[in-house]
Amino acid sequence: MSGARPGGRLPVTVIGGYLGTGKTTLVNRLLRAADGQRLAVLVNDFGATPIDRDLIVSSDGDTLEISGGCVCCSYGSDLMDTLMALPGQRPDIERVVLETSGVALPGMVASAVTLLPAYRIDGIVVMVDVETVRTMADDAYLGDTITRQLDAADLVIANRCDLVDETSLQETLAWLATQSPAARLIPATRAEIAPDLLLGLRDGAAPRLSATLTTPGAPDAASLYDSLQLEVPDDVDAAELGRRLGAPGTGVLRAKGILNRGDGKPIALHVVGQRFEIDAAPPGATPGKLVVIGLRARLDREAVARALQPSLSTSLRKA
Repeated sequence: MSGARPGGRLPVTVIGGYLGTGKTTLVNRLLRAADGQRLAVLVNDFGATPIDRDLIVSSDGDTLEISGGCVCCSYGSDLMDTLMALPGQRPDIERVVLETSGVALPGMVASAVTLLPAYRIDGIVVMVDVETVRTMADDAYLGDTITRQLDAADLVIANRCDLVDETSLQETLAWLATQSPAARLIPATRAEIAPDLLLGLRDGAAPRLSATLTTPGAPDAASLYDSLQLEVPDDVDAAELGRRLGAPGTGVLRAKGILNRGDGKPIALHVVGQRFEIDAAPPGATPGKLVVIGLRARLDREAVARALQPSLSTSLRKA
């Protein structure tokens, strides 16, 4: 997960979800898995989102220095001021993770962030508790907020799957699919999510061709995912490919690749949920590679292969 900054803009991942869904655990897992990447994690309140003490190197007011070159900032009611000051205060930061409060609307927060020229939105991730989400959505006071949170998501993490039986789980996942029609669902237990699925969703960097997705604290997590590498010829229609990979039924959680648009200028394709973006590729990027990631039990390899037809004839092989 390289910290690509096209045009000098910092990528921002917005994490939303109502209280008690596991956002705190997810943030701490991301910090533990930074792997040399310098993250700035912005939280509404240190008290509401306690960072694991063994990660903290030092504290200075509303800023925590985290091991590995990361930083955690408390923004309170001054999110925009904090974001505007951050690049000057920490020019080494490569990526921002913004955790919203339980009652915030992550879609509106993301829209506000896009008004700042120093930033771009990399993705909106919404966490839910599969044991409580349908009850919460029916609440007279909180229901509208929860449904609007889900509607804005690129990825929905259905957390605490270990707390419900299989029938209830499948019913809740089906319900979530109707609430977040443009998003992909990731079932999880204790927020054990491979960071590759959450960060760098719309990077302009060349795709990682890693054979393994790792999740801190879950040694067998790699068995949950398939990571596929596809050879893509020069005549691919990037927009059509993005639409096909994002179509319901493929099981694609995310895809990214460097493609040739035919004039010698490579482009980058990013697919997350049913949304896709096409950007200029970074200098020196070599076209012809596409990486597709999905849950092993749900990624439809044949559907992915069909997405590359009829203009493409490509061999599908494990990355």
